[in-house]
Amino acid sequence: MSANFAGKLRLGVNIDHVATVRNARGGEYPDPVRAAKLAEEAGADGITAHLREDRRHITDSDIDGLMDALNIPLNFEMAATDEMQAIALRHKPHAVCIVPEKREEKTTEGGLEVARDENRLAHFIAPLREAGCRVSIFIAADRAQIEAANRIGAEVIELHTGAYCDAHAEGRFEERDAELERLREMSTFAHSLGLEVHAGHGMTYDTVQPIAVFPEVMELNIGHFLMGEAMFRGLTPAISEMRRLMDEARS
Repeated sequence: MSANFAGKLRLGVNIDHVATVRNARGGEYPDPVRAAKLAEEAGADGITAHLREDRRHITDSDIDGLMDALNIPLNFEMAATDEMQAIALRHKPHAVCIVPEKREEKTTEGGLEVARDENRLAHFIAPLREAGCRVSIFIAADRAQIEAANRIGAEVIELHTGAYCDAHAEGRFEERDAELERLREMSTFAHSLGLEVHAGHGMTYDTVQPIAVFPEVMELNIGHFLMGEAMFRGLTPAISEMRRLMDEARS
């Protein structure tokens, strides 16, 4: 049975890189929780934060602060490790997004390999679902990965849009268009299985609308670009413009 299309396209704002700037110098400024509250006031529908194993940006105390301060849902991104599972079960955020993680990467480089790790991941996410968290799996726009995510009991998939955005930025327009078509087809396929479809990674003002028009996509998670744009125009105007572009595409 397919999930129903529901209302406006939601915007999740990732505040990881506020913490990156803070951690470059140490101390408490700028505060990711303050950024999250500003994002909430600017029209974000949720906040995303990735607590990495190496704590390179978001820290445990940031998660504590976000859980206490937010009136909108927290999407807790994490690797599939026992440590992160325990933290998620302690906090019970609205949503948990399972992502791949390597210490040597600058940022999340691709989608999670679900098809080759189904049994472990199915057992890993079961306690999270029982605790009331909506479990999302961050994956490439690939049929086998989507089918595996569905089999292990995920309620949501988040499609990795990085390849599409990178191709656009580098002027590889044929590859961009092919990746966009793949994202469109896999959004439709995932929806047909009853999965809720989200998308994220690398989106900018220039690349958001072709994804936002997909009727199956219910949420976009955007962070790095918005935090960078906020340096020039301010966080509230940066988020408001992304919200406007998303609404324009959807209407």
